[in-house]
Amino acid sequence: QVQLVESGGGLVQAGGSLRLSCAASGRTSSSYNMAWFRRAPGKEREFVAFITWNRMRTYYEDSVEGRFTISRDNAKNTLYLQMDSLKPEDTAVYYCAADLTRYNSGSVGYALPSKYEAWGPGTPVTVSS
Repeated sequence: QVQLVESGGGLVQAGGSLRLSCAASGRTSSSYNMAWFRRAPGKEREFVAFITWNRMRTYYEDSVEGRFTISRDNAKNTLYLQMDSLKPEDTAVYYCAADLTRYNSGSVGYALPSKYEAWGPGTPVTVSS
Protein backbone atom coordinates (compact mmCIF):
# COMPACT_ATOMS: atom_id res chain seq x y z
CA GLN A 1 0.00 0.00 0.00
CA VAL A 2 1.22 3.50 -0.78
CA GLN A 3 0.99 6.43 1.60
CA LEU A 4 0.65 9.99 0.34
CA VAL A 5 1.45 13.24 2.15
CA GLU A 6 0.81 16.67 0.65
CA SER A 7 2.67 19.88 1.47
CA GLY A 8 3.06 23.41 0.16
CA GLY A 9 -0.35 24.85 0.89
CA GLY A 10 -0.84 28.24 2.50
CA LEU A 11 -2.23 31.74 2.17
CA VAL A 12 -1.56 33.70 -1.03
CA GLN A 13 -2.98 36.81 -2.66
CA ALA A 14 -4.98 36.61 -5.85
CA GLY A 15 -2.66 36.45 -8.84
CA GLY A 16 0.04 34.72 -6.84
CA SER A 17 1.53 31.23 -7.12
CA LEU A 18 1.97 28.14 -4.99
CA ARG A 19 3.59 24.79 -5.64
CA LEU A 20 2.07 21.77 -3.96
CA SER A 21 4.02 18.56 -3.45
CA CYS A 22 2.83 15.05 -2.71
CA ALA A 23 5.39 12.60 -1.35
CA ALA A 24 4.57 8.95 -1.98
CA SER A 25 5.98 6.07 0.01
CA GLY A 26 6.60 2.63 -1.41
CA ARG A 27 8.87 1.27 -4.14
CA THR A 28 6.03 0.94 -6.65
CA SER A 29 4.60 4.45 -6.37
CA SER A 30 6.24 5.52 -9.64
CA SER A 31 4.05 3.00 -11.49
CA TYR A 32 0.72 4.59 -10.52
CA ASN A 33 -1.36 7.15 -12.34
CA MET A 34 -1.98 10.08 -10.01
CA ALA A 35 -4.21 13.09 -9.66
CA TRP A 36 -5.00 16.18 -7.66
CA PHE A 37 -8.48 16.88 -6.31
CA ARG A 38 -9.79 19.71 -4.16
CA ARG A 39 -12.70 20.36 -1.83
CA ALA A 40 -13.85 23.93 -1.33
CA PRO A 41 -15.86 24.91 1.77
CA GLY A 42 -19.42 23.65 1.45
CA LYS A 43 -18.76 21.90 -1.85
CA GLU A 44 -18.13 18.41 -3.13
CA ARG A 45 -14.63 17.15 -3.88
CA GLU A 46 -13.72 17.95 -7.48
CA PHE A 47 -11.08 16.86 -9.95
CA VAL A 48 -8.21 19.25 -10.67
CA ALA A 49 -5.49 17.48 -12.68
CA PHE A 50 -4.26 14.02 -13.73
CA ILE A 51 -0.99 12.53 -14.92
CA THR A 52 -0.14 9.04 -16.10
CA TRP A 53 2.65 7.06 -14.44
CA ASN A 54 4.95 7.62 -17.44
CA ARG A 55 4.07 11.35 -17.80
CA MET A 56 2.74 10.73 -21.31
CA ARG A 57 -0.68 12.24 -20.64
CA THR A 58 -2.07 15.02 -18.50
CA TYR A 59 -5.61 16.33 -18.12
CA TYR A 60 -7.00 19.36 -16.33
CA GLU A 61 -10.30 20.63 -15.09
CA ASP A 62 -11.47 23.44 -17.35
CA SER A 63 -11.20 26.23 -14.78
CA VAL A 64 -7.51 25.52 -14.05
CA GLU A 65 -6.37 24.74 -17.61
CA GLY A 66 -3.53 27.12 -18.51
CA ARG A 67 -2.97 28.18 -14.89
CA PHE A 68 -2.07 24.90 -13.15
CA THR A 69 0.58 22.37 -14.18
CA ILE A 70 0.79 18.81 -12.88
CA SER A 71 4.13 17.02 -12.97
CA ARG A 72 5.97 14.22 -11.25
CA ASP A 73 9.51 13.17 -10.44
CA ASN A 74 9.46 9.38 -10.29
CA ALA A 75 13.03 9.21 -9.02
CA LYS A 76 11.87 11.19 -5.98
CA ASN A 77 8.42 9.55 -5.75
CA THR A 78 6.91 13.02 -5.72
CA LEU A 79 3.92 14.54 -7.47
CA TYR A 80 3.64 18.31 -7.97
CA LEU A 81 1.00 20.88 -8.75
CA GLN A 82 2.26 24.29 -9.84
CA MET A 83 -0.54 26.80 -9.38
CA ASP A 84 -0.20 30.21 -11.03
CA SER A 85 -2.58 33.15 -11.41
CA LEU A 86 -4.49 31.96 -8.39
CA LYS A 87 -8.04 33.15 -7.85
CA PRO A 88 -10.16 33.30 -4.68
CA GLU A 89 -12.31 30.50 -6.11
CA ASP A 90 -9.24 28.22 -5.98
CA THR A 91 -9.49 28.27 -2.18
CA ALA A 92 -9.86 24.65 -1.04
CA VAL A 93 -8.16 21.74 0.60
CA TYR A 94 -6.07 20.01 -2.06
CA TYR A 95 -5.60 16.24 -2.08
CA CYS A 96 -3.34 14.00 -4.09
CA ALA A 97 -4.56 10.55 -5.04
CA ALA A 98 -3.11 7.40 -6.60
CA ASP A 99 -4.74 4.78 -8.81
CA LEU A 100 -3.11 1.59 -7.56
CA THR A 101 -3.32 -0.24 -10.90
CA ARG A 102 0.34 -0.50 -11.91
CA TYR A 103 1.56 0.70 -15.32
CA ASN A 104 -1.94 1.64 -16.47
CA SER A 105 -1.62 3.47 -19.79
CA GLY A 106 -5.35 4.17 -19.94
CA SER A 107 -7.13 7.16 -18.49
CA VAL A 108 -10.75 6.02 -18.30
CA GLY A 109 -12.46 7.60 -15.33
CA TYR A 110 -9.49 9.79 -14.44
CA ALA A 111 -11.74 12.53 -13.04
CA LEU A 112 -13.71 10.23 -10.73
CA PRO A 113 -12.65 10.02 -7.07
CA SER A 114 -13.72 6.35 -7.05
CA LYS A 115 -10.88 5.59 -9.48
CA TYR A 116 -8.28 6.20 -6.74
CA GLU A 117 -7.56 3.94 -3.81
CA ALA A 118 -4.93 5.96 -1.98
CA TRP A 119 -5.38 9.52 -0.72
CA GLY A 120 -3.34 12.01 1.22
CA PRO A 121 -4.72 13.98 4.20
CA GLY A 122 -4.81 17.20 2.19
CA THR A 123 -3.15 20.60 2.34
CA PRO A 124 -5.19 23.84 2.60
CA VAL A 125 -4.87 26.65 0.08
CA THR A 126 -6.41 30.04 0.75
CA VAL A 127 -6.41 32.75 -1.92
CA SER A 128 -7.31 36.22 -0.70
CA SER A 129 -8.81 38.88 -2.96
